Amino acid sequence: MKKFTHFTKATFVLLLSLTYHANAQEFKGLDVSPMDAASYPTSSKVSDKLIKVIYSRPQLKGRSLSQLTPNGKVWRTGANEATDVIVYKDMKLDGKEIKAGEYSLFTIPGDTEWTIILSKDINVWGAYSYNEANDVIRVKARVTTSDESLEAFSITFDKNGTMYMGWGTVRVAIPFSM
Repeated sequence: MKKFTHFTKATFVLLLSLTYHANAQEFKGLDVSPMDAASYPTSSKVSDKLIKVIYSRPQLKGRSLSQLTPNGKVWRTGANEATDVIVYKDMKLDGKEIKAGEYSLFTIPGDTEWTIILSKDINVWGAYSYNEANDVIRVKARVTTSDESLEAFSITFDKNGTMYMGWGTVRVAIPFSM
């Protein structure tokens, strides 16, 4: 009888541990605004990056861009957490000095130009706690349009280090340089 009780206890413990592992491995579905990253240099074969941008990609889903990014209001420049910009070496942003470090990227959209803001406030959700006193740099960037409409907000770099943001038909170029 002792052997049977021992076997029953061992079986029970085994089944309990399998149940625990099954619950521990539940994964959430895809985020509606998935995270993405863009870096410069853009080649995946270059590990010595100068800039990395980590952001979430909201979708238009039939909404207007002006509804999602109202002119004259500070925007987190993406979805969810404020966009994170890591500058690995001292650089220039539109000719203005910027020290190596980690920053949040905020923007103020406009019809013909956007204000680009790097803030020392990091790890913040949205732009709800945005504080202008913590701006490290502000520059203006001209707005252009494209025939191609992007459903998801996107960021990319060209071979010269200019960062491009695009959503809908709006394009904004932000020139980083050494």
